Amino acid sequence: MNNELWWRGAVVYQVYPRSLMDSNGDGVGDLRGIIHKLDYIDSLGVDAIWISPFFKSPMKDFGYDISDYRNVDPLFGTLEDFDDLVAQAHARNIKIIIDQVLSHTSDQHAWFKESRSNCTNDKQDWYVWADPKADGTPPNNWLSIFGGSAWQWDSRRGQYYLHNFLDSQPDLNFHNPQVRAQILDEVHFWLKRGVDGFRLDAINFCFHDQLLRDNPSKPIEDRKGLGFTDDNPYAYQSHVYDKTQPENIAFLGEIRALLDRYPGSVSLGEIGAENSLETMAEYTHGHGRLHMAYSFELLVDNFSADYIRETVSTLEAGIGDGWPCWSIGNHDVVRVMSRWGGENQAPAKAKLLSALLFSLRGSVCSYQGEELGLPEANLQFHQLQDPYGITFWPSFKGRDGCRTPMPWTEDSDVAGFTAGKPWLPVPREHRALAVNIQDENENSVLNAYRTFLHWRADQPALRYGDIEFFDSAREVLSFQRTYEGQVVSVFFNLSAESCDVPVDGALVALEGHGFSGAEVNDGRLLLPAFGAFFGSVI
Repeated sequence: MNNELWWRGAVVYQVYPRSLMDSNGDGVGDLRGIIHKLDYIDSLGVDAIWISPFFKSPMKDFGYDISDYRNVDPLFGTLEDFDDLVAQAHARNIKIIIDQVLSHTSDQHAWFKESRSNCTNDKQDWYVWADPKADGTPPNNWLSIFGGSAWQWDSRRGQYYLHNFLDSQPDLNFHNPQVRAQILDEVHFWLKRGVDGFRLDAINFCFHDQLLRDNPSKPIEDRKGLGFTDDNPYAYQSHVYDKTQPENIAFLGEIRALLDRYPGSVSLGEIGAENSLETMAEYTHGHGRLHMAYSFELLVDNFSADYIRETVSTLEAGIGDGWPCWSIGNHDVVRVMSRWGGENQAPAKAKLLSALLFSLRGSVCSYQGEELGLPEANLQFHQLQDPYGITFWPSFKGRDGCRTPMPWTEDSDVAGFTAGKPWLPVPREHRALAVNIQDENENSVLNAYRTFLHWRADQPALRYGDIEFFDSAREVLSFQRTYEGQVVSVFFNLSAESCDVPVDGALVALEGHGFSGAEVNDGRLLLPAFGAFFGSVI
Protein backbone atom coordinates (compact mmCIF):
# COMPACT_ATOMS: atom_id res chain seq x y z
CA MET A 1 0.00 0.00 0.00
CA ASN A 2 1.30 3.45 -1.01
CA ASN A 3 2.53 5.27 2.12
CA GLU A 4 0.48 8.30 1.11
CA LEU A 5 -2.59 6.09 1.58
CA TRP A 6 -1.60 5.08 5.12
CA TRP A 7 -5.02 6.23 6.33
CA ARG A 8 -6.94 3.56 4.39
CA GLY A 9 -7.84 0.94 6.94
CA ALA A 10 -6.03 2.85 9.69
CA VAL A 11 -7.09 2.73 13.33
CA VAL A 12 -7.21 6.23 14.81
CA TYR A 13 -7.16 6.49 18.60
CA GLN A 14 -9.14 9.50 19.80
CA VAL A 15 -7.56 11.37 22.68
CA TYR A 16 -9.74 13.77 24.66
CA PRO A 17 -6.83 15.77 26.08
CA ARG A 18 -8.64 17.04 29.18
CA SER A 19 -9.03 13.46 30.34
CA LEU A 20 -6.07 11.37 29.18
CA MET A 21 -3.29 12.43 31.56
CA ASP A 22 -2.53 15.50 33.67
CA SER A 23 1.18 16.31 33.84
CA ASN A 24 1.14 19.37 36.10
CA GLY A 25 -1.41 18.63 38.85
CA ASP A 26 -4.07 21.16 37.88
CA GLY A 27 -6.65 18.41 37.40
CA VAL A 28 -6.91 18.79 33.62
CA GLY A 29 -5.10 16.63 31.08
CA ASP A 30 -2.63 18.32 28.76
CA LEU A 31 -0.23 17.86 25.85
CA ARG A 32 2.66 16.73 28.02
CA GLY A 33 0.31 14.19 29.54
CA ILE A 34 -0.26 12.77 26.06
CA ILE A 35 3.51 12.64 25.55
CA HIS A 36 3.87 10.69 28.82
CA LYS A 37 1.37 8.13 27.52
CA LEU A 38 2.73 7.70 23.97
CA ASP A 39 4.36 4.38 24.81
CA TYR A 40 1.02 3.11 26.10
CA ILE A 41 -0.77 4.30 22.95
CA ASP A 42 1.95 2.74 20.83
CA SER A 43 1.44 -0.58 22.62
CA LEU A 44 -2.18 -0.67 21.43
CA GLY A 45 -1.19 -1.09 17.80
CA VAL A 46 -3.03 2.00 16.48
CA ASP A 47 -1.86 3.99 13.47
CA ALA A 48 -2.71 7.55 14.50
CA ILE A 49 -3.95 9.78 17.30
CA TRP A 50 -6.84 12.20 16.85
CA ILE A 51 -6.51 14.94 19.45
CA SER A 52 -9.65 16.89 20.36
CA PRO A 53 -9.19 20.71 20.46
CA PHE A 54 -6.34 22.12 22.51
CA PHE A 55 -6.41 25.63 21.00
CA LYS A 56 -6.85 28.86 22.95
CA SER A 57 -10.45 29.01 24.10
CA PRO A 58 -12.72 30.33 26.86
CA MET A 59 -13.80 26.66 27.18
CA LYS A 60 -17.54 27.32 27.08
CA ASP A 61 -17.72 24.14 24.94
CA PHE A 62 -14.42 22.71 26.19
CA GLY A 63 -12.26 23.79 23.26
CA TYR A 64 -14.79 23.54 20.45
CA ASP A 65 -15.12 27.31 20.81
CA ILE A 66 -11.77 28.53 19.48
CA SER A 67 -10.56 32.07 20.17
CA ASP A 68 -7.16 31.64 18.47
CA TYR A 69 -6.58 28.93 15.86
CA ARG A 70 -2.80 29.26 16.06
CA ASN A 71 -2.18 29.03 19.78
CA VAL A 72 -2.29 26.30 22.39
CA ASP A 73 -4.45 27.17 25.38
CA PRO A 74 -2.25 27.50 28.49
CA LEU A 75 -4.45 24.87 30.11
CA PHE A 76 -2.92 22.33 27.70
CA GLY A 77 0.62 23.69 27.36
CA THR A 78 2.52 25.53 24.66
CA LEU A 79 3.28 25.35 20.95
CA GLU A 80 6.65 23.91 21.92
CA ASP A 81 4.86 21.11 23.78
CA PHE A 82 2.81 20.42 20.67
CA ASP A 83 5.92 20.31 18.47
CA ASP A 84 7.50 17.88 20.93
CA LEU A 85 4.36 15.73 20.84
CA VAL A 86 4.46 15.54 17.03
CA ALA A 87 8.15 14.67 17.02
CA GLN A 88 7.82 11.98 19.69
CA ALA A 89 4.74 10.45 18.05
CA HIS A 90 6.46 10.35 14.68
CA ALA A 91 9.47 8.67 16.28
CA ARG A 92 7.07 5.85 17.20
CA ASN A 93 5.53 5.85 13.71
CA ILE A 94 2.26 7.28 15.06
CA LYS A 95 0.50 9.92 12.94
CA ILE A 96 -1.05 13.03 14.50
CA ILE A 97 -4.52 14.19 13.46
CA ILE A 98 -5.86 17.35 15.10
CA ASP A 99 -9.42 18.58 15.49
CA GLN A 100 -10.26 21.66 13.44
CA VAL A 101 -13.48 23.53 14.14
CA LEU A 102 -13.98 25.53 10.97
CA SER A 103 -17.70 26.36 10.90
CA HIS A 104 -17.68 28.66 13.92
CA THR A 105 -15.40 30.39 16.43
CA SER A 106 -15.71 31.61 19.99
CA ASP A 107 -17.35 34.97 20.52
CA GLN A 108 -14.01 35.90 22.12
CA HIS A 109 -12.14 35.51 18.83
CA ALA A 110 -10.63 38.77 17.58
CA TRP A 111 -12.50 38.36 14.29
CA PHE A 112 -15.88 38.32 16.01
CA LYS A 113 -15.02 41.16 18.35
CA GLU A 114 -14.28 43.32 15.32
CA SER A 115 -17.24 42.04 13.32
CA ARG A 116 -19.77 42.85 16.06
CA SER A 117 -18.40 46.34 16.72
CA ASN A 118 -20.38 47.99 13.90
CA CYS A 119 -21.77 47.38 10.40
CA THR A 120 -18.92 49.04 8.51
CA ASN A 121 -15.72 47.42 9.82
CA ASP A 122 -13.41 45.28 7.67
CA LYS A 123 -14.88 42.06 9.08
CA GLN A 124 -18.52 43.15 9.20
CA ASP A 125 -19.60 40.21 7.04
CA TRP A 126 -17.19 37.55 8.33
CA TYR A 127 -20.04 36.10 10.40
CA VAL A 128 -23.70 35.45 9.57
CA TRP A 129 -25.58 38.61 10.50
CA ALA A 130 -29.23 39.31 9.72
CA ASP A 131 -31.83 41.96 10.49
CA PRO A 132 -34.81 41.08 12.67
CA LYS A 133 -38.27 40.62 11.29
CA ALA A 134 -40.59 43.61 11.52
CA ASP A 135 -41.78 42.45 14.94
CA GLY A 136 -38.22 42.15 16.26
CA THR A 137 -38.09 38.34 16.24
CA PRO A 138 -35.25 36.33 14.66
CA PRO A 139 -35.00 36.25 10.86
CA ASN A 140 -36.19 32.64 10.56
CA ASN A 141 -37.02 29.49 12.51
CA TRP A 142 -33.58 27.89 12.62
CA LEU A 143 -32.72 26.19 15.90
CA SER A 144 -29.52 25.53 17.82
CA ILE A 145 -28.54 21.94 18.59
CA PHE A 146 -27.94 23.06 22.18
CA GLY A 147 -31.50 24.37 22.57
CA GLY A 148 -33.54 27.38 21.50
CA SER A 149 -33.17 29.71 18.55
CA ALA A 150 -30.02 29.61 16.44
CA TRP A 151 -30.08 33.42 16.41
CA GLN A 152 -28.70 35.69 19.13
CA TRP A 153 -29.46 39.41 19.30
CA ASP A 154 -26.47 41.76 19.40
CA SER A 155 -27.25 45.30 20.49
CA ARG A 156 -23.99 46.75 19.15
CA ARG A 157 -25.00 46.05 15.57
CA GLY A 158 -28.75 45.92 16.07
CA GLN A 159 -28.79 42.56 14.31
CA TYR A 160 -28.95 38.86 15.03
CA TYR A 161 -26.00 36.51 14.50
CA LEU A 162 -26.25 32.80 13.69
CA HIS A 163 -25.00 30.10 16.07
CA ASN A 164 -25.75 26.45 15.37
CA PHE A 165 -24.35 25.49 18.77
CA LEU A 166 -23.92 27.72 21.88
CA ASP A 167 -24.67 31.42 21.56
CA SER A 168 -20.98 31.92 22.38
CA GLN A 169 -20.10 30.03 19.15
CA PRO A 170 -21.02 32.39 16.27
CA ASP A 171 -21.02 30.88 12.78
CA LEU A 172 -18.54 32.15 10.20
CA ASN A 173 -19.88 33.33 6.85
CA PHE A 174 -18.31 30.97 4.34
CA HIS A 175 -20.05 32.73 1.46
CA ASN A 176 -17.36 35.40 1.97
CA PRO A 177 -14.22 34.38 0.00
CA GLN A 178 -12.03 36.23 2.53
CA VAL A 179 -13.30 33.93 5.27
CA ARG A 180 -12.57 30.81 3.23
CA ALA A 181 -9.06 32.03 2.42
CA GLN A 182 -8.38 32.86 6.07
CA ILE A 183 -9.63 29.49 7.31
CA LEU A 184 -7.44 27.68 4.79
CA ASP A 185 -4.50 29.71 6.09
CA GLU A 186 -5.29 28.53 9.64
CA VAL A 187 -5.25 24.93 8.43
CA HIS A 188 -1.98 25.57 6.58
CA PHE A 189 -0.38 26.82 9.81
CA TRP A 190 -0.67 23.33 11.33
CA LEU A 191 0.38 21.52 8.18
CA LYS A 192 3.62 23.48 8.32
CA ARG A 193 4.04 22.32 11.93
CA GLY A 194 4.01 18.70 10.78
CA VAL A 195 0.52 17.40 11.50
CA ASP A 196 -0.62 14.44 9.41
CA GLY A 197 -4.26 15.34 9.11
CA PHE A 198 -7.39 16.98 10.41
CA ARG A 199 -10.62 15.74 11.92
CA LEU A 200 -13.03 18.38 10.65
CA ASP A 201 -15.73 19.07 13.21
CA ALA A 202 -19.29 19.63 11.92
CA ILE A 203 -17.89 20.09 8.43
CA ASN A 204 -21.31 20.15 6.75
CA PHE A 205 -22.29 23.22 8.83
CA CYS A 206 -19.96 25.65 7.04
CA PHE A 207 -22.49 27.12 4.61
CA HIS A 208 -26.04 28.33 5.15
CA ASP A 209 -28.85 29.22 2.78
CA GLN A 210 -28.30 32.86 1.81
CA LEU A 211 -32.04 33.45 1.44
CA LEU A 212 -32.47 32.40 5.09
CA ARG A 213 -35.50 30.26 4.27
CA ASP A 214 -37.33 28.56 7.13
CA ASN A 215 -36.63 24.88 7.70
CA PRO A 216 -39.70 22.70 7.17
CA SER A 217 -41.15 20.78 10.10
CA LYS A 218 -40.41 17.10 10.48
CA PRO A 219 -43.11 14.44 10.98
CA ILE A 220 -43.35 13.18 14.55
CA GLU A 221 -42.33 9.66 13.55
CA ASP A 222 -39.05 10.98 12.10
CA ARG A 223 -37.99 13.09 15.07
CA LYS A 224 -35.48 10.68 16.52
CA GLY A 225 -32.28 12.37 15.47
CA LEU A 226 -28.68 11.25 15.17
CA GLY A 227 -26.46 13.03 17.66
CA PHE A 228 -29.29 14.62 19.66
CA THR A 229 -32.25 13.34 21.67
CA ASP A 230 -35.85 13.48 20.48
CA ASP A 231 -36.86 15.79 23.34
CA ASN A 232 -34.66 18.46 21.77
CA PRO A 233 -36.69 20.87 19.57
CA TYR A 234 -33.88 20.60 17.02
CA ALA A 235 -35.37 17.21 16.12
CA TYR A 236 -38.64 18.89 15.08
CA GLN A 237 -37.16 20.32 11.88
CA SER A 238 -35.75 18.98 8.63
CA HIS A 239 -32.45 20.83 8.45
CA VAL A 240 -32.36 21.55 4.74
CA TYR A 241 -31.36 25.24 4.83
CA ASP A 242 -29.14 25.74 7.88
CA LYS A 243 -26.47 23.19 6.89
CA THR A 244 -25.27 20.74 4.20
CA GLN A 245 -25.56 23.33 1.43
CA PRO A 246 -24.32 22.58 -2.12
CA GLU A 247 -21.65 25.31 -1.88
CA ASN A 248 -19.86 23.18 0.69
CA ILE A 249 -18.61 20.79 -2.00
CA ALA A 250 -16.41 23.43 -3.62
CA PHE A 251 -14.93 24.36 -0.23
CA LEU A 252 -14.05 20.72 0.42
CA GLY A 253 -12.17 20.86 -2.87
CA GLU A 254 -10.18 23.84 -1.59
CA ILE A 255 -9.27 21.95 1.58
CA ARG A 256 -8.22 18.90 -0.46
CA ALA A 257 -6.08 21.00 -2.80
CA LEU A 258 -4.22 22.40 0.22
CA LEU A 259 -3.70 18.96 1.75
CA ASP A 260 -2.48 17.57 -1.57
CA ARG A 261 0.48 19.94 -1.26
CA TYR A 262 1.51 17.83 1.75
CA PRO A 263 1.50 14.22 0.50
CA GLY A 264 0.17 11.80 3.08
CA SER A 265 -1.91 14.37 4.95
CA VAL A 266 -5.54 13.43 5.42
CA SER A 267 -8.97 14.90 6.09
CA LEU A 268 -11.63 13.15 8.19
CA GLY A 269 -15.00 14.87 8.16
CA GLU A 270 -17.68 14.60 10.84
CA ILE A 271 -21.10 14.48 9.16
CA GLY A 272 -24.38 15.21 10.90
CA ALA A 273 -26.91 15.64 8.10
CA GLU A 274 -30.50 14.72 7.30
CA ASN A 275 -29.15 11.74 5.38
CA SER A 276 -25.66 11.32 6.77
CA LEU A 277 -24.81 8.16 4.80
CA GLU A 278 -25.70 9.88 1.54
CA THR A 279 -23.66 12.93 2.54
CA MET A 280 -20.68 10.74 3.53
CA ALA A 281 -20.70 9.28 0.03
CA GLU A 282 -21.07 12.70 -1.59
CA TYR A 283 -18.31 14.30 0.49
CA THR A 284 -15.74 11.53 -0.18
CA HIS A 285 -16.47 10.95 -3.88
CA GLY A 286 -13.51 11.18 -6.25
CA HIS A 287 -10.13 12.69 -5.42
CA GLY A 288 -11.08 16.31 -4.87
CA ARG A 289 -13.07 16.18 -1.64
CA LEU A 290 -12.56 14.65 1.82
CA HIS A 291 -10.33 11.60 2.15
CA MET A 292 -12.87 9.97 4.47
CA ALA A 293 -15.88 10.78 6.63
CA TYR A 294 -17.83 9.40 9.57
CA SER A 295 -21.31 10.00 10.91
CA PHE A 296 -23.46 9.12 13.92
CA GLU A 297 -25.16 6.01 12.50
CA LEU A 298 -23.20 3.61 14.74
CA LEU A 299 -23.21 6.05 17.65
CA VAL A 300 -26.89 5.48 18.46
CA ASP A 301 -28.64 3.12 20.87
CA ASN A 302 -29.60 0.53 18.27
CA PHE A 303 -27.46 -2.60 18.73
CA SER A 304 -28.43 -5.45 16.48
CA ALA A 305 -26.91 -7.42 13.64
CA ASP A 306 -29.74 -6.25 11.36
CA TYR A 307 -29.11 -2.57 12.09
CA ILE A 308 -25.34 -2.75 11.65
CA ARG A 309 -25.70 -4.79 8.45
CA GLU A 310 -28.30 -2.40 7.02
CA THR A 311 -26.26 0.70 7.91
CA VAL A 312 -23.00 -0.53 6.41
CA SER A 313 -24.71 -2.04 3.35
CA THR A 314 -26.59 1.19 2.66
CA LEU A 315 -23.37 3.17 2.70
CA GLU A 316 -21.54 0.60 0.58
CA ALA A 317 -24.29 0.75 -2.05
CA GLY A 318 -23.75 4.47 -2.55
CA ILE A 319 -20.19 5.35 -1.63
CA GLY A 320 -18.50 4.19 -4.84
CA ASP A 321 -14.84 5.22 -4.72
CA GLY A 322 -15.34 7.12 -1.44
CA TRP A 323 -13.92 5.87 1.84
CA PRO A 324 -15.76 5.52 5.17
CA CYS A 325 -14.55 5.79 8.71
CA TRP A 326 -16.50 4.00 11.43
CA SER A 327 -16.74 4.62 15.15
CA ILE A 328 -18.92 3.23 17.92
CA GLY A 329 -17.91 5.79 20.53
CA ASN A 330 -16.50 9.29 20.95
CA HIS A 331 -16.56 12.32 23.24
CA ASP A 332 -20.16 13.23 22.29
CA VAL A 333 -22.12 10.05 23.04
CA VAL A 334 -22.76 7.56 25.84
CA ARG A 335 -19.91 5.06 26.05
CA VAL A 336 -20.51 2.03 23.88
CA MET A 337 -20.34 -0.45 26.76
CA SER A 338 -23.40 1.23 28.28
CA ARG A 339 -25.11 2.17 25.03
CA TRP A 340 -24.70 -1.23 23.36
CA GLY A 341 -23.69 -3.31 26.35
CA GLY A 342 -26.84 -2.55 28.33
CA GLU A 343 -27.02 -4.53 31.54
CA ASN A 344 -24.50 -7.04 30.23
CA GLN A 345 -21.09 -5.53 30.94
CA ALA A 346 -19.21 -8.79 30.37
CA PRO A 347 -15.58 -8.37 29.32
CA ALA A 348 -16.33 -10.74 26.43
CA LYS A 349 -18.77 -8.21 25.04
CA ALA A 350 -16.23 -5.39 25.24
CA LYS A 351 -13.73 -7.54 23.33
CA LEU A 352 -16.37 -8.36 20.71
CA LEU A 353 -17.39 -4.74 20.15
CA SER A 354 -13.85 -3.57 19.38
CA ALA A 355 -13.11 -6.53 17.11
CA LEU A 356 -16.38 -5.93 15.25
CA LEU A 357 -15.49 -2.28 14.70
CA PHE A 358 -11.99 -3.16 13.52
CA SER A 359 -13.36 -5.68 11.01
CA LEU A 360 -15.65 -3.35 9.05
CA ARG A 361 -14.59 -1.95 5.68
CA GLY A 362 -13.03 1.46 6.12
CA SER A 363 -10.89 3.28 8.63
CA VAL A 364 -11.72 3.32 12.33
CA CYS A 365 -11.85 5.81 15.18
CA SER A 366 -11.54 4.21 18.62
CA TYR A 367 -12.21 6.43 21.63
CA GLN A 368 -9.90 6.39 24.64
CA GLY A 369 -11.16 3.97 27.27
CA GLU A 370 -12.84 1.60 24.82
CA GLU A 371 -9.74 -0.57 25.06
CA LEU A 372 -10.53 -0.94 28.79
CA GLY A 373 -14.24 -1.63 28.32
CA LEU A 374 -15.22 1.47 30.33
CA PRO A 375 -18.96 2.00 30.87
CA GLU A 376 -20.61 5.42 30.99
CA ALA A 377 -19.94 7.31 34.23
CA ASN A 378 -23.11 8.03 36.20
CA LEU A 379 -22.71 11.63 37.41
CA GLN A 380 -24.94 13.75 39.60
CA PHE A 381 -26.30 17.09 38.40
CA HIS A 382 -23.96 19.09 40.64
CA GLN A 383 -20.97 17.32 39.03
CA LEU A 384 -21.87 18.26 35.45
CA GLN A 385 -19.63 20.56 33.43
CA ASP A 386 -21.26 20.18 30.01
CA PRO A 387 -23.69 23.02 29.17
CA TYR A 388 -25.59 20.68 26.84
CA GLY A 389 -26.37 18.30 29.70
CA ILE A 390 -27.18 21.09 32.13
CA THR A 391 -29.75 22.47 29.67
CA PHE A 392 -31.51 19.17 28.98
CA TRP A 393 -31.20 17.48 32.40
CA PRO A 394 -32.59 15.04 33.49
CA SER A 395 -33.78 13.37 30.25
CA PHE A 396 -30.34 13.97 28.72
CA LYS A 397 -27.36 14.05 31.03
CA GLY A 398 -24.93 15.53 28.56
CA ARG A 399 -21.53 14.34 27.48
CA ASP A 400 -19.60 14.37 30.75
CA GLY A 401 -20.28 10.67 31.39
CA CYS A 402 -18.00 9.65 28.53
CA ARG A 403 -15.38 12.30 29.27
CA THR A 404 -14.23 11.34 32.76
CA PRO A 405 -10.48 10.84 33.27
CA MET A 406 -8.70 7.67 32.17
CA PRO A 407 -8.08 5.26 35.07
CA TRP A 408 -4.38 4.40 35.04
CA THR A 409 -4.14 2.83 38.51
CA GLU A 410 -6.74 1.47 40.91
CA ASP A 411 -5.13 2.67 44.14
CA SER A 412 -6.65 6.15 44.61
CA ASP A 413 -9.71 8.28 43.89
CA VAL A 414 -7.86 10.01 41.04
CA ALA A 415 -6.71 6.71 39.49
CA GLY A 416 -3.22 7.97 38.63
CA PHE A 417 -4.65 10.67 36.34
CA THR A 418 -3.54 13.72 38.34
CA ALA A 419 -1.79 14.87 41.46
CA GLY A 420 -4.62 17.34 42.03
CA LYS A 421 -8.41 17.32 41.91
CA PRO A 422 -9.66 15.99 38.56
CA TRP A 423 -11.98 18.21 36.53
CA LEU A 424 -14.50 15.36 36.52
CA PRO A 425 -14.59 12.55 39.08
CA VAL A 426 -13.21 9.09 38.34
CA PRO A 427 -15.98 6.53 38.97
CA ARG A 428 -15.22 3.67 41.35
CA GLU A 429 -16.21 1.12 38.69
CA HIS A 430 -13.63 2.62 36.31
CA ARG A 431 -10.85 2.16 38.86
CA ALA A 432 -11.57 -1.57 38.87
CA LEU A 433 -10.81 -1.51 35.11
CA ALA A 434 -7.58 0.49 35.46
CA VAL A 435 -4.72 0.03 33.03
CA ASN A 436 -2.31 -1.37 35.65
CA ILE A 437 -4.77 -4.14 36.55
CA GLN A 438 -5.52 -5.07 32.95
CA ASP A 439 -1.87 -4.93 31.91
CA GLU A 440 -1.12 -7.85 34.21
CA ASN A 441 -4.07 -9.99 33.08
CA GLU A 442 -3.39 -11.73 29.76
CA ASN A 443 -7.16 -12.28 29.32
CA SER A 444 -8.14 -8.66 29.94
CA VAL A 445 -10.10 -6.46 27.54
CA LEU A 446 -6.99 -4.31 27.11
CA ASN A 447 -4.77 -7.19 26.08
CA ALA A 448 -7.48 -8.58 23.78
CA TYR A 449 -7.60 -5.16 22.08
CA ARG A 450 -3.83 -5.21 21.59
CA THR A 451 -3.79 -8.80 20.37
CA PHE A 452 -6.48 -8.19 17.79
CA LEU A 453 -4.98 -4.99 16.39
CA HIS A 454 -1.51 -6.50 16.05
CA TRP A 455 -3.05 -9.50 14.25
CA ARG A 456 -5.20 -7.26 12.04
CA ALA A 457 -2.10 -5.35 10.89
CA ASP A 458 -1.07 -8.49 8.98
CA GLN A 459 -4.50 -9.07 7.41
CA PRO A 460 -4.75 -6.89 4.28
CA ALA A 461 -8.30 -8.09 3.63
CA LEU A 462 -9.41 -6.54 6.95
CA ARG A 463 -7.56 -3.29 6.34
CA TYR A 464 -8.31 -2.65 2.70
CA GLY A 465 -10.70 -5.29 1.39
CA ASP A 466 -14.22 -5.17 0.03
CA ILE A 467 -17.09 -6.32 2.22
CA GLU A 468 -20.03 -8.59 1.43
CA PHE A 469 -22.59 -9.54 4.08
CA PHE A 470 -23.97 -13.04 4.57
CA ASP A 471 -27.53 -13.89 5.51
CA SER A 472 -27.34 -15.34 9.00
CA ALA A 473 -29.22 -15.83 12.24
CA ARG A 474 -30.70 -12.72 13.79
CA GLU A 475 -28.10 -12.50 16.53
CA VAL A 476 -25.12 -13.13 14.20
CA LEU A 477 -23.36 -10.51 12.08
CA SER A 478 -21.35 -12.18 9.34
CA PHE A 479 -19.56 -11.01 6.23
CA GLN A 480 -16.64 -11.65 3.91
CA ARG A 481 -13.66 -9.35 3.35
CA THR A 482 -11.68 -9.75 0.12
CA TYR A 483 -8.44 -8.14 -1.03
CA GLU A 484 -5.96 -9.22 -3.73
CA GLY A 485 -6.74 -12.92 -3.37
CA GLN A 486 -7.09 -13.01 0.41
CA VAL A 487 -10.60 -13.90 1.55
CA VAL A 488 -11.56 -13.73 5.24
CA SER A 489 -14.98 -14.86 6.47
CA VAL A 490 -16.04 -13.16 9.70
CA PHE A 491 -18.75 -14.15 12.19
CA PHE A 492 -19.79 -12.31 15.37
CA ASN A 493 -22.30 -13.65 17.88
CA LEU A 494 -23.87 -10.53 19.41
CA SER A 495 -25.85 -12.46 22.01
CA ALA A 496 -25.14 -13.81 25.48
CA GLU A 497 -26.10 -17.32 24.35
CA SER A 498 -24.11 -19.72 22.19
CA CYS A 499 -25.48 -20.29 18.69
CA ASP A 500 -24.65 -22.14 15.50
CA VAL A 501 -24.92 -21.07 11.87
CA PRO A 502 -24.45 -22.91 8.56
CA VAL A 503 -21.10 -22.31 6.84
CA ASP A 504 -19.09 -23.51 3.89
CA GLY A 505 -17.58 -26.84 4.89
CA ALA A 506 -14.20 -25.79 3.49
CA LEU A 507 -13.86 -22.96 6.00
CA VAL A 508 -10.63 -23.14 8.01
CA ALA A 509 -10.12 -21.16 11.21
CA LEU A 510 -7.51 -18.40 11.29
CA GLU A 511 -5.52 -18.03 14.48
CA GLY A 512 -3.76 -15.29 16.39
CA HIS A 513 -6.68 -12.86 16.76
CA GLY A 514 -7.38 -13.81 20.35
CA PHE A 515 -10.87 -15.36 20.05
CA SER A 516 -11.36 -19.01 20.92
CA GLY A 517 -14.14 -21.50 21.50
CA ALA A 518 -15.69 -21.48 18.03
CA GLU A 519 -15.92 -24.81 16.22
CA VAL A 520 -16.68 -25.82 12.63
CA ASN A 521 -18.33 -29.23 12.27
CA ASP A 522 -20.28 -30.75 9.38
CA GLY A 523 -21.05 -27.43 7.78
CA ARG A 524 -22.11 -25.77 11.06
CA LEU A 525 -20.22 -23.09 12.99
CA LEU A 526 -20.73 -23.13 16.75
CA LEU A 527 -20.13 -19.70 18.27
CA PRO A 528 -19.88 -19.15 22.04
CA ALA A 529 -21.62 -16.21 23.71
CA PHE A 530 -20.11 -12.97 22.40
CA GLY A 531 -17.80 -15.12 20.32
CA ALA A 532 -16.11 -14.39 17.03
CA PHE A 533 -14.71 -16.53 14.24
CA PHE A 534 -12.33 -15.63 11.43
CA GLY A 535 -11.80 -18.17 8.69
CA SER A 536 -10.39 -18.61 5.24
CA VAL A 537 -11.82 -20.66 2.38
CA ILE A 538 -9.58 -23.42 0.99
